[in-house]
Amino acid sequence: MTIFKAGLVHTPVTPFTREERIDYDVYAKLIEFHLRNGAQSLALPMHAGESVSLTDVERQELLEFALRQVKGRVPVIAHVSQAGTSLAAALARHAAQAGAAAVVATTPYYWTPPASMLLEHFTQIGKAAGIPFFVYNSPQESGGVKVTTDLALKLIDKLDNFAGVVDASLDWQFLIEVISTAQRVRPQFQLLTGSEYMISAGAIGATAMFAPLAGIAPKAVRELWDRCAEEQYEEARPVQEVLAALRQAMKPTGVAGLKGGMRCMKRECGQPRPPLDLLGAAEQEALAAEIGAIAALHTEPQGW
Repeated sequence: MTIFKAGLVHTPVTPFTREERIDYDVYAKLIEFHLRNGAQSLALPMHAGESVSLTDVERQELLEFALRQVKGRVPVIAHVSQAGTSLAAALARHAAQAGAAAVVATTPYYWTPPASMLLEHFTQIGKAAGIPFFVYNSPQESGGVKVTTDLALKLIDKLDNFAGVVDASLDWQFLIEVISTAQRVRPQFQLLTGSEYMISAGAIGATAMFAPLAGIAPKAVRELWDRCAEEQYEEARPVQEVLAALRQAMKPTGVAGLKGGMRCMKRECGQPRPPLDLLGAAEQEALAAEIGAIAALHTEPQGW
């Protein structure tokens, strides 16, 4: 199978109207914004895109719309996680048929399956997709269920299209172990970081970065990526600290904070769908003040 290199991956939010419908007019503008501002791939709809608040039909329609809008300018990675194996496999099959370049899936929502069933879950998704398949490791979002090195090795044995692990755990011991062990069996195995903490991940051997903050600060995200791609880790440190400060400012309010940060940059994408909380006026004002206090963000693009 052709080796797929994702590079710098932007993970767009999903814009909603006041009636909580997907706002496709805004989504088209958002995709164009990401393409103009450094995205080498798009992954959607990730958790930053409220995938768990979308129906399967909406997720399929969103992917199809994005592929039409992108028109092959960058690869599109489809997020196909679901609580049920057959549900996730159906999303993966649809993604491949629609033209996605790769699929990514995390551990099953809600359930905490034993290792044997977790292996079966991912195996069925990978077989249904038939295109490069990445497993997403985020135990904080998945009830503590972790991807392990042993699981990665068994997936290598079962799936020719198992391409690697996208990691959001920040468990550096695991990352070092999984990349060093898996690449001995499959040299093209890839490690991707699921957040903008690229310096440590890059030093370990990560070859791609998922960047939710690109919707707010694409220039900083691209500079961090470019520096780390050249292994200029010391020079990358100041911009890494800027993005860490931005992440901390939004952390208490999650997706609402991410959309609130974009609102500060005059890129309105609506509020999250329930049950995620809305960002009130006082919270929006406080977030704007925190973002405004980060001087390095003053040169980021405003508006679309």
